[in-house]
Amino acid sequence: MSQTQIASPNQGGMTIPDFLMRPAAWLAANAISLLAALAILVAGWYLARLAARAIRQLLPLAYGVDKNFAPLLSQAARYGIFIFAIVTALNLLGVSSASIITVLGAAGLAIALALQGTLANIAAGIMLIWLRPIAIGEFIQGDGVAGVVVEIGLFGTRLRSSSGLYIFTPNQKLWSSAITNHSREPRRRIDVNVSVPDNIDIGKSRNILMRVATSDKRVLADPTPSVHVDGFSGAAVNLQLRAWVATPDYLETLYGLTEEAKIALNRELSGTKAEKAGITVVPDPANPSPETQAGS
Repeated sequence: MSQTQIASPNQGGMTIPDFLMRPAAWLAANAISLLAALAILVAGWYLARLAARAIRQLLPLAYGVDKNFAPLLSQAARYGIFIFAIVTALNLLGVSSASIITVLGAAGLAIALALQGTLANIAAGIMLIWLRPIAIGEFIQGDGVAGVVVEIGLFGTRLRSSSGLYIFTPNQKLWSSAITNHSREPRRRIDVNVSVPDNIDIGKSRNILMRVATSDKRVLADPTPSVHVDGFSGAAVNLQLRAWVATPDYLETLYGLTEEAKIALNRELSGTKAEKAGITVVPDPANPSPETQAGS
């Protein structure tokens, strides 16, 4: 046998040049199909991006459609269109649909086993959208993160902290933890702790704090503000001012009441400078931080 032949019964004595020419012949015979498949892939990629952008921008404008659906549907449409383009391109190259479905099924099973956490994030994202414990624009706390919800995506949720930091948390971690939503309820209670020396008139201190609360137009009349003795600490009496405000007014009112309470007590209570210096006014540490106000 000559050196230019391959000893293989299946090849029937095919020469090396003939063997190397087969791919070139196949490419020449299927050039149109290859170009069409490539065009479909490119078109599918651009169409997927265009559809995702259109859904993200236009869906929130539709009447009666929850804007929280837009990011998740946008990503689902993008991946779905591109997968469809790949299947269509393979069909043009002669790969049967049954074979593609079989391969996709096997690959899907392998991916599902390897990426269980990713699939759990998709399921959690759907549940977050469906049950809506959070929504875009609301300030939430959950699983050690806190911030304004920017996007509920297919795999994770994007937040923006009160200091402007980018936060990304997987949907599953957020879904499986307790979520505190600081923006959902229409009103919130402000707690301001006041500590005064025990030789100062408690009744007068209470009246001053009540006047501070009721004179602020942002404080709601129902429920009415209240001041009560919260406890004793050494030679000091601890009072607590409670007032309800509309949720959007929470942060500014908390700052305003805290400052005004200190000024009014120092101005109106009798006693020595040392006694006045003993007056402390702080927000209740058990109350959420002032930073937990959506949009701050």
